[in-house]
Amino acid sequence: MANKCDVCGKAPLSGNKVSHSNIKSKRKWAPNIKKIKAVVNNSTKRINVCTRCLRTGKVKRAI
Repeated sequence: MANKCDVCGKAPLSGNKVSHSNIKSKRKWAPNIKKIKAVVNNSTKRINVCTRCLRTGKVKRAI
């Protein structure tokens, strides 16, 4: 599954994990992506959507 929101374009971010002794190692933050059926242009499609877009109502779920 693609780890990118089809609505807002949110994708994984990378950075450093910093230990107590200040040693840095690479890590990744992934968005919470769900594959849902949504109404797009008056038709039902399966799209990848982050939970922020679902919660704020940017996406209309298909019933």
